[in-house]
Amino acid sequence: MSNKVIGFLTVLLLVFTGCKNEVLPKPAGQLRLDYEVAQYATFNSPCPFTFEMNEKTKVKATQNCAFTINYPKMKATIYLTYKTVNNDIDKLLRDAQKLTYEHVIKADDILEQPFINNDKKVYGMFYRVSGNAATNAQFYATDSIKHFVTGSVYFYAKPNFDSIMPAADYIRNDMQHLIESIQWK
Repeated sequence: MSNKVIGFLTVLLLVFTGCKNEVLPKPAGQLRLDYEVAQYATFNSPCPFTFEMNEKTKVKATQNCAFTINYPKMKATIYLTYKTVNNDIDKLLRDAQKLTYEHVIKADDILEQPFINNDKKVYGMFYRVSGNAATNAQFYATDSIKHFVTGSVYFYAKPNFDSIMPAADYIRNDMQHLIESIQWK
């Protein structure tokens, strides 16, 4: 082979191999979910209590002082139930705690956060459930004499905590605001 042919092939080889773009892996992307800052308004129920709720939600009375608070964009609902205390506060407390701890099978952790507001006579417990449980937040509130309210949030999706975490945190903050704003009539 002549030097001209070898030189031509070398130049041709350099042209095709030297002009390639280097292949780089793409950085991992993160889904960004932004929610508006919550604005709260008082919900005056026909029942013997009031509370503040996020203005972006839809409240619906279901039966006997039970309500659903819907988050259509997040596909989630908070279920509120009111019961009158009839010398059965121990039973009501056990039932509320039992409901929360039924999720222990799927939950990674259940954090109990006591709530006490002596001025409004509202006492209760807020539960933060982490992991792939059906609910990630529940609470009960009572005055220990007449009133007892329970609340829990459920998403309309298979529980996968990593996927729903931003929405779960947002709703959990709303639930904490709800328990902090309960007033008995």
